[in-house]
Amino acid sequence: MLKADQRHLYIQVIDHLKNDIESGVFKENEKLPSEFELSRTLGVSRATLREALRVLEEEKVIVRKHGVGTFVNPRPLFTAGIEQLSSVSTTIRDAGMEPGTIFMDVDESLPCDKMMEKFNCTEKETLVTIKRVRTADGDPVVYCIDHVLAKNLPQGAEGLLNDSIFDAIEKSGAIRIVQALAHIEPIGYDNEASSILRCGIDVPLLALLQYHYSEDGEMVLLSKNYFRADKFSFQVVRKRV
Repeated sequence: MLKADQRHLYIQVIDHLKNDIESGVFKENEKLPSEFELSRTLGVSRATLREALRVLEEEKVIVRKHGVGTFVNPRPLFTAGIEQLSSVSTTIRDAGMEPGTIFMDVDESLPCDKMMEKFNCTEKETLVTIKRVRTADGDPVVYCIDHVLAKNLPQGAEGLLNDSIFDAIEKSGAIRIVQALAHIEPIGYDNEASSILRCGIDVPLLALLQYHYSEDGEMVLLSKNYFRADKFSFQVVRKRV
């Protein structure tokens, strides 16, 4: 069946296995048959199969665990275009799930030299650091660490158990966040974030560091969000110029 197709065999194998996963022949977290069994079933050499599996692993469709076997990766619950600036709450709602917060720690302090430079503030202004675990239908999916000047959080941090930090900052109407500079860093394991999000060493994280700016060009929010990589994926639309 595969050899009747004019494309390279390993590409046919990739499509065949993806279709089997989509149709439920192989389910999330399920162990795939051995290379010997798969190559025999598909009628291809083990070299061809290994090339297909290599590509599927790069695409995060499968994960190969040395000495254990090859498993189907769970599909992310949330896929977002990172060029679109939105809150974590909005991303979760857009996926048809209910956002929530199960943990919050608030600390108020005077800013260090690094933070004074970033926020363009004086040493006497109060900096609020908020740590939260955001949930989707009750499951922890994002660990958020946000820094904002107290003056830009007019109603304090209490409302953040129910509201997004964007809403809390913009509630007074004096500030509107219009853009952010973002950096994405894949992290295999983080002692604090992985523990809080109930991730084992096999579940990687995506750290999204963002500098948020108002219409006046003022940085009003610095956030570092740790996303479970088995729950979230981000995409970027690139255009040729």
